[in-house]
Amino acid sequence: MRFAVLALCSLLFATVLAFPQSAPPVKRTDLINGLLNDVSASKIEEYDRKLVSFGTRNTNSAQDDPDRGIGAARDWIFEEFKRISEACGGCLEVRLQTYLQEPRPRVPKAINITNVIATLKGTTDPDRVYVVSGHYDSMCSDPGDGECDAPGANDDASGTSAVIEMARVMSKKRYDATIIFMAVAGEEQGLLGATHFAEEAKKAGMNIEAMFTNDIIGGVKTFKDRPDRNTVRVFAEGVPSNETEREAGLRRSVGGENDSAARQLGRFVKETADLYSPDFKVSLIYRRDRYLRGGDHIPFLERGYPAVRFTEPHEDYTHQHQNVRTEDGVFYGDTPEFIDFGYIANVTKVNIAALASMALAPPIPKEAGISLTRLTNDTDLKWAANSAADIAGYEVVWRETTAPFWTNSKFVGNVTSHTMADMSKDNWFFGVRAVDKDGYRSPVAYPRPTR
Repeated sequence: MRFAVLALCSLLFATVLAFPQSAPPVKRTDLINGLLNDVSASKIEEYDRKLVSFGTRNTNSAQDDPDRGIGAARDWIFEEFKRISEACGGCLEVRLQTYLQEPRPRVPKAINITNVIATLKGTTDPDRVYVVSGHYDSMCSDPGDGECDAPGANDDASGTSAVIEMARVMSKKRYDATIIFMAVAGEEQGLLGATHFAEEAKKAGMNIEAMFTNDIIGGVKTFKDRPDRNTVRVFAEGVPSNETEREAGLRRSVGGENDSAARQLGRFVKETADLYSPDFKVSLIYRRDRYLRGGDHIPFLERGYPAVRFTEPHEDYTHQHQNVRTEDGVFYGDTPEFIDFGYIANVTKVNIAALASMALAPPIPKEAGISLTRLTNDTDLKWAANSAADIAGYEVVWRETTAPFWTNSKFVGNVTSHTMADMSKDNWFFGVRAVDKDGYRSPVAYPRPTR
């Protein structure tokens, strides 16, 4: 009898080991709720109107005038980041990243281009980085004109103001990973500041797991009665901008044109918004950017970093890239009275929810693959072990090949492989994500064929 009991106990213990515990539930957390409640539309308006007050922020405008031009805006943003850092006990590393841009189209003479950067270091995984940006330069009808009035309230004081507000709110807490809040210049001259940062990051081997750019997020009042008013577009490319010929051939052979790292990031932003912002939605756009236009996420994509763009659902081109004037009874110009600061606050909250969720979660699983070592109607998945100290395990996610979003998930425990029995890799798309003990989940890693 004693041996029977021992045998039964051994069997039960083995059964517990064989079947993983349930994953922590997907739910809103008090930490992120607190961050969202702290976002202030009035603070965002204050920042936006201050940026507009510099008259023009064209990259070719004055850099040494204390009251007007790109230099005055640069110095004010730098000091604002410093003030935010002082309030959190010096938690932000605030710096200027400057380089000399030689003449080129839209840059008639050599000028300094300066990015203003505030870095909130991660506590346990500081080498994992998330970047969020807006561009603080502006333009009127001629992008090379550094003298004309270019208030740029929407394009892109709105995005810059959102980033400053993110820094103010998020700096009150600490995160596993590092978050970089950045205002870049030279966007209207060809994404120059963002390109410089992305190139320097690539040279330094910076591990940027995600990048957001916020550009034209003012929610112009012209379209305040549209049915999709309470949405923000998030542009996420499919085929990677940096894809090699070999990678393209592999993708064509097994699918995956809808599963780039950027598209997984876009799905993550949408899922997070659905959880934390039920009344203000993300409209995920399966494009890199708008028709024949581009934003500061593109230099990151071209260097292999997952990146997406946030933009209002409708743009009013009479209040974008225009000389300030009234013509035939129509006012032209990008001025504050045409934007909705409550809308910007909502976009800011969507950014914060996604940034905080990623920076608190384990990193994205590495080396995710579908094993091809045996012919089978099962799907054998594997990935590298995660180094996060608070890892709870991993979830396998899947969807039909025609579905735009992940529809199913299964917690498989703290393991580095799992077989989806009787589910052929020919018929489904699979992914894997890491889960920590607090329930924070990483974006999905899309597995590639491997042996």
